[in-house]
Amino acid sequence: MRVVLKLGGRVAADAARQARALRGDGHEVIVVHGAGPQITEEMERRGIAPTFVGGRRVTTAEVLDVVHGSLLDVNRAICAVLGPDAVSLSGHEIGLRAEQVVELGLVGDPVPSAPEAVLSALAAGQIPVVAPLAAGPLNVNADEAATALAVGLGAERIVFVSDVPGVLLDGHVVAELRADEADAMLDAGELEGGIVPKLAAAVEAARAGVRVSIGATEVVA
Repeated sequence: MRVVLKLGGRVAADAARQARALRGDGHEVIVVHGAGPQITEEMERRGIAPTFVGGRRVTTAEVLDVVHGSLLDVNRAICAVLGPDAVSLSGHEIGLRAEQVVELGLVGDPVPSAPEAVLSALAAGQIPVVAPLAAGPLNVNADEAATALAVGLGAERIVFVSDVPGVLLDGHVVAELRADEADAMLDAGELEGGIVPKLAAAVEAARAGVRVSIGATEVVA
């Protein structure tokens, strides 16, 4: 099975062990990671006030420099955990494509793609570890990048791993969530923060035929 494992920046290095376990079971694994907490911390250190719209970071040239550096740091940490089978890749260098969202600055909505560097790594039995930047370069939400790669690469499964156990309703994890229910929740503004782009990306993947889970929550078309 071809699996995309999306790791949140807060848990990336520890959760990378899941990628190694999946690879050990014979699956092809692509890791896509974020660096949200690291980016915010570095921006605060530099005195740059973060701005979010719908859970997405508004990105100026100054912010993009922070994003790039933070993603590289997280990428190195993941690769160190995975060992010699890991291949460090940055999306903007391998052909990850996106359409710029002008109102968010240097931000892109990724489109499905199958970068040759990822395919070559998989063919060699390696684990590509992809930092979510797109050609431009543009800052790309890691959840959306993971979905774009999962769809483009024909992955059978995508797993979103973060510091939350799943999609929470009334304080409880939902075991299964249908795409139309998720759309209704998103449209009604019932969710906020990072779960918003994560769930939207999960819905897109599910409707494209990819099996999806956010923690313990299965998202189905």
